[in-house]
Amino acid sequence: MFARNNEGKLDYKKIIIESGLYLVLFCMLIAIIIKEPTFLSLRNFKNILTQSSVRTIIALGVAGLIVTQGTDLSAGRQVGLSAVISGTLLQSMTNVNKAFPKLGEFSIFTTILIVVLVGVIIASINGIVVATLNVHPFIATMGTMTIVYGINSLYYDKAGAAPISGFVEKYSKFAQGYIQIGSYTIPYLIIYAAIATLIMWTLWNKTKFGKNVFAVGGNPEAAKVSGVNVVLTLMGIYALSGAYYAFGGFLEAGRIGSATNNLGFMYEMDAIAACVIGGVSFYGGVGRISGVITGVIILTIINYGLTYTGVSPYWQYIIKGIIIVTAVAFDSIKYAKKK
Repeated sequence: MFARNNEGKLDYKKIIIESGLYLVLFCMLIAIIIKEPTFLSLRNFKNILTQSSVRTIIALGVAGLIVTQGTDLSAGRQVGLSAVISGTLLQSMTNVNKAFPKLGEFSIFTTILIVVLVGVIIASINGIVVATLNVHPFIATMGTMTIVYGINSLYYDKAGAAPISGFVEKYSKFAQGYIQIGSYTIPYLIIYAAIATLIMWTLWNKTKFGKNVFAVGGNPEAAKVSGVNVVLTLMGIYALSGAYYAFGGFLEAGRIGSATNNLGFMYEMDAIAACVIGGVSFYGGVGRISGVITGVIILTIINYGLTYTGVSPYWQYIIKGIIIVTAVAFDSIKYAKKK
């Protein structure tokens, strides 16, 4: 129920601190609906869930890092690298613009393994730098962001510096397909996101690794004294994030139908914003999977709604930036109150 003070009366200040951001986002949603009443439709709802799917997978990867008082500015670029690699490996042999004609036809499973391995290696390097060299995650991942974009651009140039498209049919079906249930359809992307969510929920809530992640996020020194291997825990959560980014990139290229070295640009901003909106604290040790999912859906509704009503993409960047700052500000106020 609503927060109350020691006298049993409603504590409006606390209510605003805990729910202010949601009220702002709710008001934005109402404004969108007033401007375009047709926004409320089953078709739009399904589109929002479909668009939320890949964002959910990426946000789940970032969420674990935020729980440990970290972040990852390289998430979007890792998504882009995975998308470009996936695209080049799964172009049709009959495609006259195939990037690497001498490459045979890769299977879906083999391609996923390759991009996930690449993602895990890159993210593990982030984890090693953060955990063993004590470099702040912001700096470490900012450096990785630049490096990964450079690597992806070199690879993309080698592939012909043209949008990579013309994928094999099985790849398109894997990312764009759906299950038909009567007159309704459930896109595969929603199912993949649900599976990724279930896996992460299990890791967070039912395993020793998950408990260690929250212990490290809450107080690294106390966790170390309690016998938690802080270095391995950080390396593990970063490696896991890389696997999620890679799979997200694999799906994103298949969903869009093409890939360039600029794919993934600013994806980390949406992921971080969704996590903070969903209650994952930058001060560490606090967060729930349900909150991450809620944050992703709320942000996707706002993004989709702004596009639906014809708001300029440039204004959308400004609005999302304000949302991030506001979310972190409320998080800081709540943290200060607890202290």
